[in-house]
Amino acid sequence: MSGHSKFANIKHKKEKNDAARGKIFTVIGREIAVAVKEGGPDPANNSKLRDVIAKAKSNNMPNDTIERGIKKVAGDASSVNYVQNTYEGYGPSGIAIIVETLTDNKNRTAANVRAAFSKGKGNIGTSGCVSFMFQKMGQIIVSKEDYETDPDEFMMTALDLGAEDFVEEEDSYEISTDPDALGEVREAFEKEGIPMASAEVTMIPDTYVKLDDPDDVKNLTRILDMLDEDDDVQAVYHNWDEE
Repeated sequence: MSGHSKFANIKHKKEKNDAARGKIFTVIGREIAVAVKEGGPDPANNSKLRDVIAKAKSNNMPNDTIERGIKKVAGDASSVNYVQNTYEGYGPSGIAIIVETLTDNKNRTAANVRAAFSKGKGNIGTSGCVSFMFQKMGQIIVSKEDYETDPDEFMMTALDLGAEDFVEEEDSYEISTDPDALGEVREAFEKEGIPMASAEVTMIPDTYVKLDDPDDVKNLTRILDMLDEDDDVQAVYHNWDEE
């Protein structure tokens, strides 16, 4: 994974304008709603909710906003039910794209996702058509700016706390975990006082693809931008080597 650090992207997301920040809060708000409905409003007894709250805090969501979101769902049994869907497809030059959505209107979401692929000269495929090119894993990013430590010592600490892999990047450390163990490892990091830029389950491509044609770059960027602007889209994974 070396050379493909997500930290620059994470930093960029946090420095975006208010509209983009609002989108992130919408995404997390829906995840909070799903977590509360599935496991209840008490984070102490709901590991999924604990993970979402940690994600919310890493994205600078105010505590009162988090608490309001939890109370709203907990106090309203008839609140909106969100449905999870995953779309897989190809961008220009066969770039693999996975789109995870959480929506209260599947038809609207499907139409929007198809439109994004179409306008960027891509196409949606069948379930499983590209996911085999990715590995699902938990990933914790620690910024070197926020955590000064000896890399070798930190690697041993991370492995002792349950991590499966450790990669040092130029500006950050990438720690990989089993996706089901992410919450436990994240909580272990918190107890050790290790600051995390992000901690989430993600899809890491087995290989990356470079685009040399400017038109391909333009079209793929259009797909990704349209998906990024859609409130129903929770996450987008691809194997484009953007460097």
